[in-house]
Amino acid sequence: MKNPSLSSYLLLILVTILLAACAAPRGTAPPPGKPEAPLPTKKVPPSAVPATQRPYVINGKTYYPLPSADGFEEAGVASWYGPNFHGRKTANGETYNMHDARTAAHKTLPINTQLLVKNLENNREIVVRINDRGPFVNDRIIDLTHAGAQELGVLENGTAKVKITALGEAIAYGPPERQIERFLPHEDFKSGDFYVQIGSFTQKSNADRLKDKMLSLGRKSVVQTYDRGDQVFYRVQVWAGRGLEEAKLAATALEQSGYPGYVVAR
Repeated sequence: MKNPSLSSYLLLILVTILLAACAAPRGTAPPPGKPEAPLPTKKVPPSAVPATQRPYVINGKTYYPLPSADGFEEAGVASWYGPNFHGRKTANGETYNMHDARTAAHKTLPINTQLLVKNLENNREIVVRINDRGPFVNDRIIDLTHAGAQELGVLENGTAKVKITALGEAIAYGPPERQIERFLPHEDFKSGDFYVQIGSFTQKSNADRLKDKMLSLGRKSVVQTYDRGDQVFYRVQVWAGRGLEEAKLAATALEQSGYPGYVVAR
C-alpha cells in the first residue's frame, strides 16, 4: 500500500512544474507605449505645372492658360491699367510698373509670351511681354501699362481696337529673377529670323505640297511640326527676312499673291 503523504507530495511537485511551464514567456514583448514603425508611403511629387499655367477662377469663371503661344493671333479691344496696381505683384511674381511700356496682361497666353500689338485705329505698333493676367472685362483681350497705352495711342480714350500676334514661344519658366536675365530687349525683336506662316495641316503631304509650291516660286520654305498633345500639325512657313519690317512686307506680298498668313519669329 502506497504512502498517502508521499503521493500528495509528488502530486504537488507535478502541479508546480506544470504551472511554471504555462507561465514561461514565449518571446520578447515590445516595450509598453513604443509606437509601431509606420508603413512606407508613396511620396507624391510636386506638380510639374507652373502655377501660372494652372486653371484659375475669376468672378465665377474658369480660365485655362494655353499650353503654347505658337501661331496665336487675336483681334479685340485693348485697355490699360495703372496707378491702382502700380507696385503690386503680377501673376508671375514681378512688380507691376505702370511706366514700363513693354509688359502687358492677357487672360490665357503663357506668361512671358512676346506679342506684337497693333492699334487698328491708328496703325501704331509695340512689342510687349505678358507677365500678368487680365483684363476681365467684356470683350477686352489685353491690358497695357500706362506707358504702353500712351505709346500705342490708347491712353486718352481708354480702349482701342487692336490685333495681337505672338512672336514666338514663351521663354522657359523659372524664378522671376532668372527669367529677367533671359529676356531679350525690345530691339532684339526687330531683327532675327522671321517667317510667314501660310498654312497648318494635319496631313504632312498637304504641307509638303504647299512648301514645294513656294519653292517653285523662288521662296525658301520649311515645314514645322507642332505636337499639341492630342493632334500633330504641320505648319508651312516662308522665309521672310531678318527684320520685322521686312517680314511684314513679305507677309503683305504673300497675301496679295493669294497666300495670307502672319509673321512668326524664331
